[in-house]
Amino acid sequence: MIQVEIDNGSGFCFGVTTAIKKAEEELAEGKPMYCLGDIVHNGMEVERLTAMGLITINHEQLKDLHDVKVLLRAHGEPPETYELARRNNIEIIDATCPVVLQLQKRIKKQFLNNPDAQIVIFGKNGHAEVLGLVGQTKSEAIVIEHFDEVTRLDFSKDIYLYSQTTKSLDEFHRIIEYIQAHIQKGAIFKSFDTICRQVANRMPNIARFAAQHDVILFVSGRKSSNGKVLYNECKKINPNSYHIEGAKEIDMNWFKDVQTVGICGATSTPKWLMEECKTFILSKEQSPV
Repeated sequence: MIQVEIDNGSGFCFGVTTAIKKAEEELAEGKPMYCLGDIVHNGMEVERLTAMGLITINHEQLKDLHDVKVLLRAHGEPPETYELARRNNIEIIDATCPVVLQLQKRIKKQFLNNPDAQIVIFGKNGHAEVLGLVGQTKSEAIVIEHFDEVTRLDFSKDIYLYSQTTKSLDEFHRIIEYIQAHIQKGAIFKSFDTICRQVANRMPNIARFAAQHDVILFVSGRKSSNGKVLYNECKKINPNSYHIEGAKEIDMNWFKDVQTVGICGATSTPKWLMEECKTFILSKEQSPV
């Protein structure tokens, strides 16, 4: 009999939980409700909320809306989105994560105080959170996606380094060390560790969890940046790790001669989806051949 354990530390982070709760509260009133972008990088959770009446739109579609309610998800938005909403008489339901909101304010303040400095954001180009952060600087911030891109910076100018909240702490520290070693005399370098601890702490926790099981099923949407980082950590610790979006991707051949299976996920993975995967494995194992 296979033992299947779901990681207690996996599942929605605080910001995502709040956004979904706000959406559910609004939808319960039975009125049309729009969300700018996928509320969470998980297709099945988006489908669940769509069935409740949530309409997902993009920025182009937002321009054509007037006199409606639009939810801004946990990732946050640049100032232009709020300006457009004011012009079109759109009521904003702001579910921006408090950690992201604080980071936006810090970057905006720094940009206004020292517009000639290089504001650098360690993050994924085009990611919703990063677009919101870059928007605080009139799109002048420099985005570094990977450590090897740090060489693009001008080390003779002041550098203020921030990070997308869900990036790797280790890689962020490597970038800091490189800039410290190359910054020229007379230039200021300051770094601000803006990585969300609720996310960062999942790395060591998920590594321990991966080591405790024969096989790991990592459940998350393939769009999830946080999911990719955490899955890679699982794979590093336990080569028998599989990235799936839901129960229908499970191959029972993965569990031959296996005693324990661990199921974990990203900050955008709902608990019900991990439970569904557990139920699928146990039902298949118990059914006659």
